Amino acid sequence: MVYVDGFNLYFGIVSTYPKTKWLNIWQLAKNLLKPHQNLIGVKYFTSLVSNNPPKEKRQRDYISALQTTPLQIIYGHYQSKPTFCNKCGHSWNDNEEKMTDVNIAVNMISDAIEDKYDTAFLISGDSDLVPAINTIHKYFTNKRVLVIFPPNRHNISVKNSAKGSFILGRKKLVASQFPITVVTKTGYQITKPSSW
Repeated sequence: MVYVDGFNLYFGIVSTYPKTKWLNIWQLAKNLLKPHQNLIGVKYFTSLVSNNPPKEKRQRDYISALQTTPLQIIYGHYQSKPTFCNKCGHSWNDNEEKMTDVNIAVNMISDAIEDKYDTAFLISGDSDLVPAINTIHKYFTNKRVLVIFPPNRHNISVKNSAKGSFILGRKKLVASQFPITVVTKTGYQITKPSSW
């Protein structure tokens, strides 16, 4: 079973391989498997952006492309948070993703309880997920959590809690791209955003 921290993956890709953002997550999950492994499912965790129409449109198009594959999308919240600079006195609203870490942790543990997987692939570098990884290894000695770090998202505490880890490289990303145009089940055509 593959668990994908959508924002963590996105910002890792943007920082290193921005031309690979049109990523077919289901295909990536298949490309990560060893020959003896079977893909049970992919859960993609994200939040819908707001207050930025161009970003909202790009994200909607990308999610529509993802929905042409068998993965499951689990949403958190995206909310505005007031931010204040003590030095200059300027204030502004920052956007913040909420609930994704909790959603990932709950799904990984509940899927372990239901014996849905032997090995979990976690695509994230977020140290908030360390307690969930440790809990799975403590109570389910027959299960392993392997961490695939997005580019520029390597984290020592996450690495130390996992049963194995590696950094997602350009080769796997390039091999897992959607075609330029994706056709939905209803026949609607989604084209890769020109800014991607």
